[in-house]
Amino acid sequence: MRVMPAAPPREPTARRAWSIRSIKPGRPGWTTRSGARALAARAWTGHRLFLIVLTPAVLLRIDAELGYRWHAWFNDSFQYVQNTVHFQLDPARVSGYSIWLKILQPLHTYAVVTILQHLMAVAVAVMIYALARHRFRSPAWLATLATVPVLYDGFEIQLEHLIMADVPFLFLLTLAVTVLLWDPAPSLPRCMIVGALLGLAEVMRSVGLPLLAVFAVYMIIKRISWRKVAATIVVCLIPVFGYAGLFYAEHGQFAMTESTGVFLYSRVMTFADCTKMKVPANELSLCTTVPPDKRPIAQAYIWTSQSPLSRFPPSKFSPVPNQLAENFAIRAIKAQPLDYATAVAKDTLRVFAWKRVIFPNAPTYDEYIFGYRSLPIPKWDQADLGPYDSYAAAYVHGDPLTQVVAPFANVIRGYQRYVWLPGSVYGLILLAGLGGMVLAWRRFGGEALLPWTISLALIVIPAATAEFDYRYVLVAVPFACLAAAMAFSPGTAGGNLARRLGARLGKRRQRPGEAADVIPARDKASAPAGGSGDDQRDLAADGT
Repeated sequence: MRVMPAAPPREPTARRAWSIRSIKPGRPGWTTRSGARALAARAWTGHRLFLIVLTPAVLLRIDAELGYRWHAWFNDSFQYVQNTVHFQLDPARVSGYSIWLKILQPLHTYAVVTILQHLMAVAVAVMIYALARHRFRSPAWLATLATVPVLYDGFEIQLEHLIMADVPFLFLLTLAVTVLLWDPAPSLPRCMIVGALLGLAEVMRSVGLPLLAVFAVYMIIKRISWRKVAATIVVCLIPVFGYAGLFYAEHGQFAMTESTGVFLYSRVMTFADCTKMKVPANELSLCTTVPPDKRPIAQAYIWTSQSPLSRFPPSKFSPVPNQLAENFAIRAIKAQPLDYATAVAKDTLRVFAWKRVIFPNAPTYDEYIFGYRSLPIPKWDQADLGPYDSYAAAYVHGDPLTQVVAPFANVIRGYQRYVWLPGSVYGLILLAGLGGMVLAWRRFGGEALLPWTISLALIVIPAATAEFDYRYVLVAVPFACLAAAMAFSPGTAGGNLARRLGARLGKRRQRPGEAADVIPARDKASAPAGGSGDDQRDLAADGT
């Protein structure tokens, strides 16, 4: 009896699907039009599902741009713009975003800023999809599903429309993860690029520097050579030290900001009890007699006039009060470690609530929502700048208020009200990624360890050093989605478990007398894309 060979699969493999090479220039019959058509056809064939999901997400962002022309304001936005017009480094927060705004300032429009930020978010989704498909051979539905939160969360779209640093920070960090994980053995130049991206991310948001430790530890666990790890760290520190040098020239302190102590002080003031601490005389003015259960939220100890920090001469973001506040906060943490851990845990758990609640207060919460009118220009941003009465107006050489235009504004405002990712779902995504990593415990969780740890760090670090904020969660979610997709990709311990469970379920549903599907031997022997013999031995050790 003659046995016919198994027919080739109709669906392209993940690696073949990711390849979108068309006819190369110079070959007979090649033209720009034919090459573009071939490229589009290959992309549609291999990535149809993702392109279908991507298209409405792009349209939503176009609607937001047309409905809220051409930006939305948050309180911190005005400080970023003021620092841009002044072109000075802010003592309260890193000013990489102001430098970015300065580069775009000659265009005198906020439209370019927000359009680029919308494109950055779309690029984040593309990177997640590409990494899952190219490197980890994830099925199209799983790789596409991992991009849905960043593409469709209404609050994410609103964050992209704010004059804020969060989306550029997310873009740089995602690009660093993609560059590092694109190949199983990153080269030295690739590691240096990762370091440069991390350095730029740190200049965008101060939470970026602790993430350098996450990258370095991951590279050590994965046995990447010490030269590559050292190169990553050194290159990352070049923009950090360069920024600190500029800060020293301007403020007399070799640092990124003069606010780390102030923010940590606000964190501990929700529980600090001076009767349990040995407080020196020069820090006694930082104490309060208000019982912990009657104290305001942590941010009140920074921005309100009732804060003990207001007893110092302006500004509180200067070397003396910042250092005293840091010393006081460290004493409080040492004297009351359980109270500190409770405060951090409480703020971290806010992330995973099913419903969004008004926090930290109604005015701040409203700034995260597409509203009915523009946020007014605050008095402290007003100045006599020739024909312009505010720094926000001076940046655009015109009216800085957001123009709310119907019906586009009505569409995105209604969309945001109903379409967003609940915190509980984000928690389930984190748990799914953790479960897949536990199955691969002999490999320290596999490559999913990096994005999963980044996601967790992005919600814990703010809770430990300042306070919870909803916009920090939006930046953390894409990395959790990527980690979950990676942890259950084909060839991983999680992916093999899912395949076995699917096969068992299929057998239970099989009708009596129906022949069982036979898995070709070539599929059983297939290895993960980019995997090595060591990977296969590790998977075997995991019982997969």
